[in-house]
Amino acid sequence: MQNSQQFFINGQWTDPVEPKTLAVVNPATEQAICDISLGSKADVDKAVVAAKHALPHWAKTTVENRIAILQQAMKVYLEKGEALAQTISAEMGAPIALARQAQVGSAFLHLKVATKLLEKFCFEQDNGNYRVHKEPIGVCGLITPWNWPANQIMCKLAPALATGCTVILKPSEMAPLNAILIAKVFEEAGLPNGVFNLLNGDGQGVGIAMSQHPDIDMISFTGSTRAGIAVAESAAASVKRVTQELGGKSANIILPDANLEKAVAKGVYECMSNSGQTCLAPTRMLVPDELHEQAVRIAKRTAEKLIVGDPNDENTFMGPLAHAAQYSKVTNIIRNAIEQGSELVCGGPDRPKGLDKGYYVKPTIFCNVSNEMMIAREEIFGPVLCIMPYKDEAEAIAIANESPYGLAGYVQSDNEEHALNIARHLETGYVLINGAILDFNAPLAGHKQSGNGAEWGEAGFDDYLSLKSVVGIATGKK
Repeated sequence: MQNSQQFFINGQWTDPVEPKTLAVVNPATEQAICDISLGSKADVDKAVVAAKHALPHWAKTTVENRIAILQQAMKVYLEKGEALAQTISAEMGAPIALARQAQVGSAFLHLKVATKLLEKFCFEQDNGNYRVHKEPIGVCGLITPWNWPANQIMCKLAPALATGCTVILKPSEMAPLNAILIAKVFEEAGLPNGVFNLLNGDGQGVGIAMSQHPDIDMISFTGSTRAGIAVAESAAASVKRVTQELGGKSANIILPDANLEKAVAKGVYECMSNSGQTCLAPTRMLVPDELHEQAVRIAKRTAEKLIVGDPNDENTFMGPLAHAAQYSKVTNIIRNAIEQGSELVCGGPDRPKGLDKGYYVKPTIFCNVSNEMMIAREEIFGPVLCIMPYKDEAEAIAIANESPYGLAGYVQSDNEEHALNIARHLETGYVLINGAILDFNAPLAGHKQSGNGAEWGEAGFDDYLSLKSVVGIATGKK
């Protein structure tokens, strides 16, 4: 890829201050597809200077101007959609159909939602004798993961730009190539120099330097809870705002009045999609005691029909895991769970038949799982589903909430009010009922160790804004 070893700083593609390369590996072939440069603190300093210099002008641009640029970015993004899909598929293993429809498509929707919201967003509001101004927080550092790379970039980048902030983006070094294409989108859309800056690098070389930098006003981080804690600790000395979307271990409560066949099959699909590498994935399926065996049969039958293989095949449902370290982690967890006596329904730690290379893992299901088991508590981030029996609704809610995470929850019932009542009791920031799809206008806010702040929609705008109250505007008025 052109410019794969350069950074985008102040509107120019530039070489790193200190050359240091890293191979980007296709997880389906285990072969390097190109090299990128890993940045350093010196590169962060350059990007911060550019973003800080561009901030006053960009923060004062009219809403109409920002809308025009975002609309042009939408147009350019669609033109690059196929290139983005092919790039994401090659660098992190998403099946090409998923890459086109979900990986690329979801990022576009975040850009579209932010643009539409900007058209009606109120940056000033009077209330009695005071006026509240919502002002851009300043220079924002965005640190994004490898599992939904373009999606996670755009759900941060679009609201940051819409609200008048300037940005320094550090994508995951495991899936960085889509970020280069996104930088080209905004370059071609006419974004002023310095408003958006891209640095590749790892957490130690760039992520920590961004978190510690006194002239970065905010860090928005998506990744593991462990890494999120490190970012927050690094940012604490400069008292900058830190928002985080972290890990999850989402429970999918199937109530007795749900269509069991439909609910279980959909739950398997949602858990295994993107090879299970989704923070929101419903990885704990809770079913009534009396329906447990039937649910296990449905789940096994569903999982064994999933096509695992070449991401370039339009019929592939599951590609490989994104990189070698993730493959090692997931297969070791599966192997340890079996050794500790967990009841394996299907799958396991070995590669699927016929796939001798690539970081492929079979769709794996365990049943009769209790919350005390490691596989029920740890975020595995792979195609692993735990089926857990419960006696009554109170126990189902207790099992669902007995987790250090609180990102998402799922409830299935043929009665919407029944599902809504259960949803009210779940300690999560996002709940999907009865097979609903994600709505990017609805705020995504993690509870407990799943993070803080909120993304998506109007709540996502608020993360990038500071409040100023001006009191006394009614003084002297009759």
